Amino acid sequence: MAGTPPFSRFEWMIAWRYLRARRAEGGVSVMTWISLIGITLAVFALIATLAVRSGFRTEFVDTILGANAHVTVYNSAVVTERGQLDRTIKNFDELAATLQTVEGVVRAAPLVKGQVMANLRNRNAGVEVFGISAENLATLPRIANPETSSGDIARFDEGIAIGSGVARELGVSLGDKIKLISPNGVRTAFGVSPRVVSFDVVYIFTAGRYDIDRTRVYLPFEAAQSFFNMEGAANEIEVMVEDPENVDLLALDLLRVAGDRALLWTWRDTSGGFLRALEIEDNVMFIILSILVLIAAMNIVSGLIMLVKNKGSDIGILRTMGLSEGSVLRVFFICGAFTGVIGTVMGVILGCLFAIYIDPIFSFVNFVAGGGVWDPAVRGIYHLPAELRLEDVLRAVFLSLGLSFVVTIFPARRAARMNPVEALRYE
Repeated sequence: MAGTPPFSRFEWMIAWRYLRARRAEGGVSVMTWISLIGITLAVFALIATLAVRSGFRTEFVDTILGANAHVTVYNSAVVTERGQLDRTIKNFDELAATLQTVEGVVRAAPLVKGQVMANLRNRNAGVEVFGISAENLATLPRIANPETSSGDIARFDEGIAIGSGVARELGVSLGDKIKLISPNGVRTAFGVSPRVVSFDVVYIFTAGRYDIDRTRVYLPFEAAQSFFNMEGAANEIEVMVEDPENVDLLALDLLRVAGDRALLWTWRDTSGGFLRALEIEDNVMFIILSILVLIAAMNIVSGLIMLVKNKGSDIGILRTMGLSEGSVLRVFFICGAFTGVIGTVMGVILGCLFAIYIDPIFSFVNFVAGGGVWDPAVRGIYHLPAELRLEDVLRAVFLSLGLSFVVTIFPARRAARMNPVEALRYE
């Protein structure tokens, strides 16, 4: 048998016989079952964590890119004749047209921004006003999405668009008239009086981010200019690009055409710290869960050692019949690797099912817990997302199988090097 090819049919047959033997005959030990369950749960946890991590980042980035500028262009401050700092953009139409000529830019739109108080009857809410044209508002995917909004965005020029969180805070519905109150209003002989203007609510949107829906409202561009005393000026230029993930590659081109006073602020500058924190957390979680997979795989060693001990006489007989050390090693390697393969397959199935059916699973958990498990005010988004990626599943599979195969070699080598004389001495 020394010349037989590796993993011959008889080696598989012997390994399968050991695996399916009854416990009284020295079959699969309790430790093997424990290792099987451990690997299954560890792989399941690893895939579920990677799926939630991928889904959370995708959802978070999508809400940023779908409701905010990819690049914000604004002016550095200059001192006016009155000694005040001025950052406004006077030639906003010309600058927006120039920025749009840069290759990779989808659109550039002037914005007027300001923070005010919104009021309806006896309820108030602090909001951030974005003055934008109706054409440009309709290009924001998360704002103009008809499935998550109510009202008619085509009527935007007739009133105001508010986030769903603002609507809940004020108790607003479509057709209501809300007041915007700005402390920087009309200058009179007695000082500056607050400016109060009423607008009809014609559109209520849900961007998918709690902080956006809770604080943001949109006004027609000219109405915002009038409200903030900025006739003939804009605060900044909102730039959308084709490839937001590589927005930094366009920075030099945008600065070159924007002028000497231009400054840039990309979406990565705004959320880069949070994304880096997510990446660090992902790496730490992957390391911790990899250790769990290793611990589960180490149980295979215990199970195989017990199996080798129970099958000592069988090993001695097989060796005296001419079975080589390599064949014995492969027999017990198959026994241990089989546990790792089955545990990995079961873990992948459970992990994929969890990622696919995460919404009903989380709804059940929320129901059992009595609600309030997921607080969007803390986590920013409204639900726990999961995105199943092939590379994440393959990482989990390769990690589990690699560890299972490596730890199996050591007890299999011990069985292969067993002296047949010693094994049969007391038989």
